[in-house]
Order: sequence, then C-alpha cells, then structure tokens
Amino acid sequence: MTGILYLIPNTLGSNDEAPANPLATVIPEQVRAITASLSYFIAENAKTTRAHLKLIGLTHPLARSLQEIRIKGLNVNTEASTLPELLAPLLAGENAGLISEAGVPAVADPGANLVRLAHASGIRVRPLVGPSSLLLAVMASGLNGQSFAFNGYLPTDASQRTKRLKTLEDRSRAERQTQLFIETPYRNAALLEALANTCHASTLVCVATDLSLPSESIRTQSAGKWKTDMAEGKTPDFHKKPTVFLLLAG
Repeated sequence: MTGILYLIPNTLGSNDEAPANPLATVIPEQVRAITASLSYFIAENAKTTRAHLKLIGLTHPLARSLQEIRIKGLNVNTEASTLPELLAPLLAGENAGLISEAGVPAVADPGANLVRLAHASGIRVRPLVGPSSLLLAVMASGLNGQSFAFNGYLPTDASQRTKRLKTLEDRSRAERQTQLFIETPYRNAALLEALANTCHASTLVCVATDLSLPSESIRTQSAGKWKTDMAEGKTPDFHKKPTVFLLLAG
C-alpha cells in the first residue's frame, strides 16, 4: 500500500503577538497533529519548513527530532525528471507532506506537477485546510467571488505591464470576472501606480496586504480614488510586504 501525500498549509507570515501558540488562529489542530506525525517532507524551502515544524512542536510532539526529519527540495528550478525520486518513499508506503514556503501547496506554488504525478502513480492525495492569501483576498475584497481568475505575476517592463493590465481589465468588464495578481513585495508601489494610471477611474481595485497577520490591511476603492490618494502621498503601508491585488471593471 502506498503512503499518503498530505498537502500541508503554512502560515502567511509570523505572528509575534501569540508566542505561546502562534499557529492556533491559522492552522487547525488536526492539521498540526498530522504534520507532527510525519518524518518526510517535500518543501519549497527547507529552512522555512524547519521553522514551521519547530512551531508545530510547541503543541504537538514531532515524530522525530528536527535534525532527523528528512526534507527534500521542490522549487521552480526543480527538474521534472527528479519528481519520481521525491515520490519513491510514498510508493514504499511512507506518508509525506508537501509544504509551501507560505500558504497552501500547489496554488501559486511549484507543487502542482508533483501532485499530478502522485495521482498518476496511484498515490492518495489529501489536501489539508489552511490559509490561502488568494481566497482570503477574494473574500475580503467585496469584488465578484462567483467568477475570478489568478494571473500570477505581471510583466516587470512598464509598457508590457500596462498592456497586460488593459487586457485583464477588458476581460473583467466583458465577463464580470475579478482578476487577481501578485508582485514582488518591493515593487508593490509601482504596481499600484500602474493600476491607478492604467485602469478606468471607475474600476474597483483592492490591495490586500499581510493577510491573516496582525498587520493585515485590506482596502477596496476605485482606481480614480487610488490615483488621487497616491498623488496626495497616501500610499498603503505595503513596502516589502506580501500583497494580493484585485480588480473588477464595471
């Protein structure tokens, strides 16, 4: 019998306001218990994973010491030819956890190819409940939650980014579909400026920062209002902070 591939959610950042049990409000108890029971992980970032496991261990004894737990890397540079090796322990009957650097695995994350191979190999895949910045942003934005699309990163070249934003805005208007995208945190201001200057003044734009953290900030208003605010120096406190951007054209 093969093992189970658990898709394990990670936090969206550290919560220093709850040092005794920092995971309690974002990671369900059952998920923490399952995570603690595993001794083999496939992770986007080994250092981040060990830090997460250390927090898990505050309330749930780990199956092995942190030094004994095996962590294999899986990131955007991982060759497809190496994926079967990552699943070999599961084919031998061992359970494993796939864990992202932040949020849920295989969503805006390099884990999807491994999950697909697990299905093809007859390995049971079990997703566990946890925070997803994309879904939290849709929930809190007030934009259309019946139809939405995640578009990843937009082009860094200014002209190409403007062209892409116009395409997404046209699609949003035609289909009444909320469009989501993200940016490297130090370029958040540049992206919001592009949204304010490119989109129609009535298009709604949401900026959702540090979701699920004490510093969380979520604000939805028209592109025209964002443009006015930025001209007055009223820029959100989102420099170098993970942020999800959403738009909905009328």
